[in-house]
Amino acid sequence: MQFLKKNYEKILLGLVLLGLVVAVAFLPFLIENERRAQEERRRMKFDYPVKPLPPLATNRYEAALHRAATPLELDLSSSNKLLNPVRWLKGPNGPIKMPVGDELKQLEVSRIAPLYLNISLDSASVSESGARYVIVVEQQAAPKPSQRGRKPYYVSPGDKKDMFALREVKGPPDNPTSLILELSDSGEQISINKTKPFARVDGYMADLLYKPDTRSFLNRRIGDRIRIGGEEYNIVAITQNEVVLSASNGKKYTVRYGAGPGTDPTP
Repeated sequence: MQFLKKNYEKILLGLVLLGLVVAVAFLPFLIENERRAQEERRRMKFDYPVKPLPPLATNRYEAALHRAATPLELDLSSSNKLLNPVRWLKGPNGPIKMPVGDELKQLEVSRIAPLYLNISLDSASVSESGARYVIVVEQQAAPKPSQRGRKPYYVSPGDKKDMFALREVKGPPDNPTSLILELSDSGEQISINKTKPFARVDGYMADLLYKPDTRSFLNRRIGDRIRIGGEEYNIVAITQNEVVLSASNGKKYTVRYGAGPGTDPTP
């Protein structure tokens, strides 16, 4: 007992140290156990089977894209009765039912005549200043009526006018066998004398007949306008076989010479 009283502090300290050693020895086991416990908690909280998301429903969007890619076609020319009602026209034998767009079926080309460029030698004279020639030009296809008459040109060899240039004089100056002219529009060289004029087709004019009201459009040329069935048409081309008309909406129709009324015009 006396030993314990004298050395109890040392014994107590030894026990504490022993306990600390045991605690330090067991510390790795405690850390490992805690790590495993945390891993188990994480696994229980996060490691569970995940269901895949259902496929995205795009049917409505694909249908909308398909409708946008397919243009909507509206027939506003034949079956539509609000914008294109059936009209009744006054004919020679009574009213005529005339659907819109059928007016040109009753239009007939009754005549097509060629329009010429005529160039002729009218006279030749010789004076102290040299030879002088009167050459007459007639442009039947000129756009303005004032330009369609016979127009004389007074020229000497080498002169150049707006229509032609006199390049050469063959034969006697006062009575040449031929004059060689170079045309300004084409560069073509032609030969004329007093008995041999030059002629070239430069266009055509047409006579049109509209049967429902027996109206005639005579001597019509390119650029002229005609009005039938309440619609105005512009003549944009005339050949020896057909007349091409343009409506106000820009659509073109071809009426063939000799086809007769009732024939569908070719758009």
